[in-house]
Amino acid sequence: MRLILASQSRFRAGLLEAAGLGVEALAAHVDEAEVKQAARAEGASAEDTAMLLASLKAERIARRHPEALVIGADQMLVCEGAWFDKPPDLAAARAQLLALRGRAHTLVTAVLCQRGPQRVWQHVARPRLVMRHFSEAFLDQYLALEGEVLTTTVGAYRIEGPGLQLFDRIEGEHSEIVGLPMLPLLGFLRQHGVLPA
Repeated sequence: MRLILASQSRFRAGLLEAAGLGVEALAAHVDEAEVKQAARAEGASAEDTAMLLASLKAERIARRHPEALVIGADQMLVCEGAWFDKPPDLAAARAQLLALRGRAHTLVTAVLCQRGPQRVWQHVARPRLVMRHFSEAFLDQYLALEGEVLTTTVGAYRIEGPGLQLFDRIEGEHSEIVGLPMLPLLGFLRQHGVLPA
């Protein structure tokens, strides 16, 4: 069966490819900032908002490719009730990391599969991460090392790279943190005959 990832996230596509899945990645072009703002105004939870974004992405691609199984995903960072977005530049990334320093946050990670107009499966993971009390000297060194790639992630860090040094404790499976809960997704694909059992 044709598999399409409704995203051009190289992190998510890399997880799928590493697991041996042949998948196409297509951009869904959803205005995430507008959707989040409207959801927040309506009192929606971070879980519901992440699932809404994943759904909008999948629906948009599934309309154009109804024969395919479309994977939609989205991730929101929540710290003590505040929602964080991808920082627009390194100055914003620095401010965001300082705001998260010494605190726990949750990466609400939603994934769903859609075929044509029908949603056939969905899952939400909630890995919890605790940042250590790092020094500003360490932070400046980290920002210089990682550079603009930090503006492509909701947490302003890459857990699969030097960003691991930011943390004291991590609770959750690696792929959930990177942005796509792979073990539940692979289980669904096996159950529905997309992958061999």
